[in-house]
Amino acid sequence: MINLVKKKVDFVFYNIFTSSILNFMVRKIAHLIIPFLFFIVSAEVSFAQSLPANMFRKTIPNGLQVLIIEDNSVPLATIEITTKNGSYTESPEYNGLSHLYEHMFFKANKDYPSQEKFLDRVNELGINFNGTTSEERVNYFFTLPKFNLTEGLKFMNSAIRYPLFNEEEMKKENIVVDGEFQRNESSPYFALYDAMNRHLWGDLYSRKNVIGNHDTIRNATPAKMKAIQNKYYWPNNSLLSIAGDVKHDEVFKLVEQIYGEWQTSGFDPFQKWPIPEFKPLQKTDYFIVESDLSRVPFIMMKWQGPDTRNDAKATYAADVFSFIMDQNSSKLSKALVDSGLALQANISYYTQKYVGPITLFVVPNPSKVKECLAEMKRQVSLMDTDNYITDEQIETAKRKLEIDQIRDKEITSDYVHTVSFWWAVASIDYLSSYLENLRKINRVDLQRYIRTYIKDKPYCAGLLINPKVKGQLKPEEFFKAD
Repeated sequence: MINLVKKKVDFVFYNIFTSSILNFMVRKIAHLIIPFLFFIVSAEVSFAQSLPANMFRKTIPNGLQVLIIEDNSVPLATIEITTKNGSYTESPEYNGLSHLYEHMFFKANKDYPSQEKFLDRVNELGINFNGTTSEERVNYFFTLPKFNLTEGLKFMNSAIRYPLFNEEEMKKENIVVDGEFQRNESSPYFALYDAMNRHLWGDLYSRKNVIGNHDTIRNATPAKMKAIQNKYYWPNNSLLSIAGDVKHDEVFKLVEQIYGEWQTSGFDPFQKWPIPEFKPLQKTDYFIVESDLSRVPFIMMKWQGPDTRNDAKATYAADVFSFIMDQNSSKLSKALVDSGLALQANISYYTQKYVGPITLFVVPNPSKVKECLAEMKRQVSLMDTDNYITDEQIETAKRKLEIDQIRDKEITSDYVHTVSFWWAVASIDYLSSYLENLRKINRVDLQRYIRTYIKDKPYCAGLLINPKVKGQLKPEEFFKAD
């Protein structure tokens, strides 16, 4: 299952839009709503070294990081293992195989040598299981009655350490995963989204394309699964999280007993196979995508934004700015939606370790596409002005974001996924200090973010349009860079 870990949205859409997607509503990851540069700073960003009172962490000798979240409100426990893997590790010949690996995780392994035996054990332990794949994280999780925790930890250990990658099972799963891809293609939005990724990321498109490539998925072999395992599936590249009605001191002992013999890789995968740096855009790029599936036009503008390695402070400013822009009271909404130029207008930022994209997504009035585009450009030019955002909007946004983050913690079996996402794309300290750093954001920070990453910066702009409508509107005459 492709992972959509998102900031709070009304409709979630980012990497893949399939009915099987688990929508973890994680505050602070990009949100796109549909009807349906590299600036190193020494800014005041502080990372808390202490965790909430119910969270505990430890690294065992083999390098496996262990996080425990205690919550005795219900007699359940969630076991999750997360690896730093995903499309950002994929060259074209491996594109989509992190997702396929996720599917193969829940198949035969050394201790349960067929999927039937695997599923029998799932039923015996009362497990609800799933996994997700995104650009920079793959995670697998079991939720089960707390009295089965020990056996659940052993079961997870078998799956993570000893997959068999049975050839017959894999042939079936290749078709299943490719079927997800085909369902995604049935969305009218897919063609625009995919084209945008190609324009924005260029030669490194595969590193941001979680769903992958049809031929690569269809022709994947057990040998390629083994290659992925040998690169990334090591304790020193993993986080084991246990959340729920548990006692941390007892669980730490269990983890060392069960996972202590899992051998470290002896290398850092990201030093041995470095992630290539994404090239900054050199010029603004406009393109038009035609699709018979599209009933109304879509316009998307996308910039290369900050990331957690090089400009952490801007990621907090991005959250505040995006929240303000998505309110009906924002100048953006009034200029585009209230005026009748658009049916919908949203701006978002997707936090990543390797270049998070900023997206302005608009559903224009089909009869006013040219006028809508002109107003979009005008609004971008005004975003850093002193009167574009009020002090009240800034303080309200920070308060609402804080409330949402507190709300995210209410369901521990879901919140554990939030924590593991931040472990992968930033750090657990980034998450635990999020509110502290969010509260520091002011107008100057917002203006710096806009001027560094948006205003007068190169971007990609795509228009999705039905071929019949294209013939009437002739967008090639106006949908182009100035």
